[in-house]
Amino acid sequence: MGALAPPSGTVESLPELHASVIVECTAGGIAAQGERRPAPPPPELLIEHGTGRLPARVHTGQCWDTRTRCKPATTDHARRALTGGVCARPHRRPDTALGVLERTSGTKAEG
Repeated sequence: MGALAPPSGTVESLPELHASVIVECTAGGIAAQGERRPAPPPPELLIEHGTGRLPARVHTGQCWDTRTRCKPATTDHARRALTGGVCARPHRRPDTALGVLERTSGTKAEG
């Protein structure tokens, strides 16, 4: 029995085939990346819910400590939570940004 020889041209064209597959996959990957949509901006306000599912703290969207228990909140919802006794995150002070401190402290804003 003789050794089986591959069909002519197969061995020589294998590196070229491999290179063309790599180029095609890379080009497809780059094209797919161009089609991706940018991530949506973070919400302006978040409300963190405690383990009992009651609101625990109000965060701004830029807060690094939002954890997994935060849900996006509207301005009205955040104001109601703050005036209802929910604490504001002390680092970004969403209560100050919403003007809740002036109302709850009894002082009027000048201007």
